[in-house]
Amino acid sequence: MNRRNRWWWALPLCLVAGGCARDSNGPTLPTSSGAQGNSAPTEHTRRANAAIAEQLRLEDPTDFENAERGLVAREKAVVVRDEQGRTVWDTRQYDFETGAAPDSVHPSLWRQARLNNRHGLFEVVPGVYQVRGYDLANMTIIVGDTGWIVVDPLTTVETAEAALALTRAHLGDAPIKAVILTHSHIDHFGGMAAVGRAEDVASGRVRIIAPKGFAEEATSENVLAGVAMGRRASLMYGFGLERSPRGHVGSGLGKEPARGSFQILAPTDVIDRTPQEIEIDGVDFVFQYAPESEAPAELTFYLPGKKTFCGAEIVSRNMHNLYTLRGAKVRDALRWSGYIDEALQRFDDMEVVFASHHWPTWGREAVVDYLKKQRDGYKFIHDQTLRLANTGKTPREIAEELEFPPALAESFPNRGYYGTLRHNAKAVYQHYFGWYDGNAANLDPLPPEQEARKFVEFMGGRDAVLEKARGAYDEGEYRFTATVLDKVVFANPDDEEARALLARTYDQLAYQSESGPWRDVYLSAALELREGPIGSTIDMKAAANLLREMPVHRFFDAISARIDARAAEGRDMTVNFIFTDLDRSFVLRLENSVLNYREAPPDPDAEVTVALTRDLWLRLATGQAGLRDLVFSEEIDIDGSRLSLLTFFGLLEAPEANFPIVTP
Repeated sequence: MNRRNRWWWALPLCLVAGGCARDSNGPTLPTSSGAQGNSAPTEHTRRANAAIAEQLRLEDPTDFENAERGLVAREKAVVVRDEQGRTVWDTRQYDFETGAAPDSVHPSLWRQARLNNRHGLFEVVPGVYQVRGYDLANMTIIVGDTGWIVVDPLTTVETAEAALALTRAHLGDAPIKAVILTHSHIDHFGGMAAVGRAEDVASGRVRIIAPKGFAEEATSENVLAGVAMGRRASLMYGFGLERSPRGHVGSGLGKEPARGSFQILAPTDVIDRTPQEIEIDGVDFVFQYAPESEAPAELTFYLPGKKTFCGAEIVSRNMHNLYTLRGAKVRDALRWSGYIDEALQRFDDMEVVFASHHWPTWGREAVVDYLKKQRDGYKFIHDQTLRLANTGKTPREIAEELEFPPALAESFPNRGYYGTLRHNAKAVYQHYFGWYDGNAANLDPLPPEQEARKFVEFMGGRDAVLEKARGAYDEGEYRFTATVLDKVVFANPDDEEARALLARTYDQLAYQSESGPWRDVYLSAALELREGPIGSTIDMKAAANLLREMPVHRFFDAISARIDARAAEGRDMTVNFIFTDLDRSFVLRLENSVLNYREAPPDPDAEVTVALTRDLWLRLATGQAGLRDLVFSEEIDIDGSRLSLLTFFGLLEAPEANFPIVTP
């Protein structure tokens, strides 16, 4: 069967968000201490990392003390498996992260990786507990009068169940009265089925509190661009890398996204303003509505009775992403900074801050210092990028020039373990000015392969370029070496010598990267040069529970983005879809090689009308049913030309989930 006829795979429903759900059916990642073919760190890399170690206060014990503070209980190792016995989470793969940083890891990233290894149940303040190190994010448990309020139930049902089991083993059992979802990224809601059942929510026994727009954003953020985003995420999170001193050591924000099953339930209570005061099981909450910050839908909250602020993910113990390398809409640095300032002003007696990642901050003075530097970090990037842009500087020039002042640069929570100053500055530029930097030479350049062949020819041919690249590599000029060798590889992707040297170059750039995602991108690029593409993150079948909550119209948005314009040229067609269980109908109209749709009564002149249930549609979308089921199933009523229906779906081009990135 050709790709075009496998039409159900044309619905790109990747679940990668601030965190990322990995393919639960995917291969077990290598965890040995081997180097996976990576080159050794060069003398240039060793010197660069040693210089960083001299500049920073890496031995400052404050963060290590705070990461251990309030420990209630800890398992020796956290190993979580799903019902089929597949590993969902395993802290043992990071046992190598002890002692001083090896030469192959940026010493500041190594410090962050060791801090993120602290797992267990911790008391934040009396009545507020966190389970950390059981997933990329934290689960928080707030003790109410008659039960628990759970905040952010992790990425997967399996890790959420393990976190609750640890909590119950040491705090006793209690019913869950409410679930607070701070924002619309899957590492903060995917484990919802472990803490609340649909019938409990429907009966009112469990409340689900979330920011306005949560359901739409949580189910739809990555639908249209999901395949490409999932492929890129495989590099950003280092899914194919060994967990080793020359491989993946952590994501900065945490260790890595968990992989397993996930689910979503619709909110019962919506936060849409600041302040919004709600009493939940005897506990007073003051909510802050913070949309278009770290997530499109986000909230924070304050516990006035405990003088404790939950910063969700607008604050963390690292610089976050204004632009995430997997690809997403650029985030608004000015609004983000503004929400932190608003919290400082509104909750002016707070003494403790905890968040959805990392460890808390205690003490009024420390809290104010932490929040001010987080606030000022994002606003500095925003303001200084615009200042330099208004002098004519381009994104690359701004990224090269911009440096934090010492007060921000020396603050570990502002270090670029996840986002970086360089790519966040480019994000601010993109937010205001888009992709074009104003230089006419960059208005309409040749596509990469054509440009590469001409570039290599102008440089004197492949042998001359490679010789010069070896010299640049030997001098430690890895950024430029990568630029040059990328041209050679794109000019001739079968050039094994050039690929090998480029892979070694990426190794060195990775070893010097303070950002976990930058390290993973470089190492994954090197791995793909050596072994080929490592795959994507998409698992359509695992998405079914999440997709049930997605608005129906998003499916048609996804279909529209898969029309093969050339194949559709000259075709005019109308198709009706009726969802019998929803009592809703949609009219799809193909003309001018564009598919438009509207929710409306069926068009009597349509070539074909399809009546089916949403459940069958979901099975089709997730690959559990195929084209034959659509045409011949008794669950579907087709009125009109079945041939027209087959023709329509034949126009949908299935995306390539494993497309090359570092080669043409």
